[in-house]
Amino acid sequence: MKADPKADAAVVVPAGSKKKLIVIAVAAVLLLGGGGAAGWYFLSAGGDEAASATAKDDKKKKKKESGVKPEYVPVEQFTVNLQPENGEQYLQVQFTLQVEGTEQGTLIKDNMAIVRNRVLLLLSGKKASEISTVQGKQQLAAEIQAIIREPFEKEGDEQEVTDVLFTSFIIQ
Repeated sequence: MKADPKADAAVVVPAGSKKKLIVIAVAAVLLLGGGGAAGWYFLSAGGDEAASATAKDDKKKKKKESGVKPEYVPVEQFTVNLQPENGEQYLQVQFTLQVEGTEQGTLIKDNMAIVRNRVLLLLSGKKASEISTVQGKQQLAAEIQAIIREPFEKEGDEQEVTDVLFTSFIIQ
């Protein structure tokens, strides 16, 4: 049997079509690669913010599901001398602690002497320049929250302090 020359002609692809096919294939690979890279970026690098937001949403959901209402525990005003920078300066501050539930509120109230001691030691080690900005105040609130969360008893449970809310803040 001889090969049919008309059949061979149908199989031959013009050279221009091969180039188009290669260009389309390369474009598709680049497009898919770019899409994958963008997805990776938004899910990992940009995802830190999203993960943080998701974690906050999870906390809110847990609170709503558990039915535990936050309780607010006011802490009496502090007046402390700050570390000297430009002469003597002092800080007068008052805040309220947000805790999870009545049980935690009672625990904080029962151990208020320990709370005040920890906060007093923290505040007296600060300089006015460290706490005069909004970021400084936010950092101070986080530090207060951290020291109050520490267990009151050795090997005890941490307190569930969820926020520190300043009600008065004066530096002189």
